[in-house]
Amino acid sequence: MTDQVSGRKAPSYVCGVSDAPLLGITIGRALDLAVTRWGDREALVSPSHDTRWSWREFAERVDAVAAGLLALGLQRGDRIGAWSMNRPEWTLTQFAAAKAGLIFVTINPAYRLSELEFALAKVGCAALVTATAFKTSDYIGMVNALVPELAASEPGALRAAKLPALRAVIQIGGPKVPGTIAFDEVARMGGERHRQTIAQLADELQFDDPVNIQFTSGTTGSPKGVTLTHHNILNNGYFTGRAMKLTEADRICIPVPLYHCFGMVMGNLAAVTCGATMVYPGEGFDPLATLQTASKEKCTALYGVPTMFIAELDHPQFAEFDLSSLRTGIMAGAPCPVEVMRRVNERMNMREVTIAYGMTETSPVSFQSAVDDPEDRRVSTVGRIHPHVEVKIVDLEGRIVPRGQRGELCTRGYSVMLGYWDEAEIDAENDLRPLGEADRHVDASGRQHADRTAGTVDHAHAPPRFAMRSRFRNCHRWC
Repeated sequence: MTDQVSGRKAPSYVCGVSDAPLLGITIGRALDLAVTRWGDREALVSPSHDTRWSWREFAERVDAVAAGLLALGLQRGDRIGAWSMNRPEWTLTQFAAAKAGLIFVTINPAYRLSELEFALAKVGCAALVTATAFKTSDYIGMVNALVPELAASEPGALRAAKLPALRAVIQIGGPKVPGTIAFDEVARMGGERHRQTIAQLADELQFDDPVNIQFTSGTTGSPKGVTLTHHNILNNGYFTGRAMKLTEADRICIPVPLYHCFGMVMGNLAAVTCGATMVYPGEGFDPLATLQTASKEKCTALYGVPTMFIAELDHPQFAEFDLSSLRTGIMAGAPCPVEVMRRVNERMNMREVTIAYGMTETSPVSFQSAVDDPEDRRVSTVGRIHPHVEVKIVDLEGRIVPRGQRGELCTRGYSVMLGYWDEAEIDAENDLRPLGEADRHVDASGRQHADRTAGTVDHAHAPPRFAMRSRFRNCHRWC
C-alpha cells in the first residue's frame, strides 16, 4: 500500500474501526445484563466438578459470594488473590470481586513459595482464595509455611508477620485446615445489609476503576503487577468474542489457564458479553479430557496454544471423538505452523479459528484474524487491528516507519493498562501516576502507553495485518 500523495509506502499506522461502540459498563453490570438476556441458558459447565449453571444461577451464586466477601470485612479497593487451577470457584471469585468493588489478583498456580510471597506482598492482598492441592502441588501446605500464624488464628482474623495485609484465607475443597474459611461458607456469610451494599455498589462503581492485577512473567526483572480496569478487560473480551462471531448459541471449551488473560478475558469475559457458555474440560490441560468435553458438550469454539492443539490432534484416541460441532476458536501464544493450521481446520472442523496477539498490558488482544481470513494469512500474521485500538510501528528514534519495515510496536486505546502496581520508578519514567494505596488513577496524560514489540505492518494486503517478530522491554507511554 502506498501513500497517494507522495507515492511512497504508507506509514505503519493502523486504527481499528467498528460499527459497535465500546461498552461503558462494569463487569457486574455485564453479568446483570447477561441474566436479563440469556438467564435460562447455560453460563458455566465444568463436568469434572459436576457443575452446570444457567446465567441466572451463576449470577445468584456470584451475588452471594460478593456479599460474603463484604461480611468478611473486605472493602472497596481491597485486593483479593486467587491461587488455583481452573475451577468454578475461581470464576465465582472473579465476578464476585468485580461486584464487591475489589481488585482481583490472579496468581499463577505454578508459583512456588517465594513467588507467592512476592505476589501477595507486592499488592497487599487482604484475602487469598486458594485450592487445597492439585497433583503434586500442596497449595494449602505452602500457605501454612508462608504464614505459620494461620493455624492458630481465628478464621478471617489472620495477623501474619510476613504478610501484614492478609486477613483471610479462603480454602477451596478440603479437608479444611485450621484458620481457613471454606469457600462454600463464604456464600452463607452475607446478610441483607451486605446484599444491599452490593446493590448500592452497582451504581457507585465506575468502569474506569481497577478490577484486576495480573503479574507479568518478569523477563525484565521481578514480575510486575499489570493493573487493569473494567473498561480494559470487559471490552477486550467483547471484541475478541465478536471477532469469532460468538452468540448465545456458542459454547467455548476453555482448557487454557484462567489465571491468564487467555482464560479469564478471552474466555470468561467474551462469554458474559456475547452470551456464550464457558466450558471447563478440567483443572489443568489434558488433551484427552479436552477432546471428551468438546465432543460431549457440543462445543463450538476451542482455545489453545499451538502445542495444545498438536497434543489433541496427535492423541491416539482422537478419531473416536465427534468434533463436528466445532466452528471457531483462538490459537495464540506462539506462531502456528501451516500444517497445524491445516489439520485444525480440516480434522477438528475449526475452519473459522482465529489467531490473536497482544500482551497483558493491553488487556490482552490488539490484533486478531477474521474468521474468513485465508489460511496463509492466519499463519504468517497475527491478524488485523482490533476495534477502537491504534497501533504504530516506530524506529529507534520514535519515528513511524514505512509499512513492511521492522520496528517497535506501540499501542494506544481503551485496552492500555492503568500502570504497574506499586512501581513508582517505572511509572515515573513513563509519565504514569503510581498505583498504590494512595493513588489508583489513570496515567498523567489520560491514557497512553506502548507495547514494545518488534514487528511489521503488512503492506501488501488490505486491511493491513501485523507480523510479530519479538517482544522486549517494559511498556512505555505513547503520547
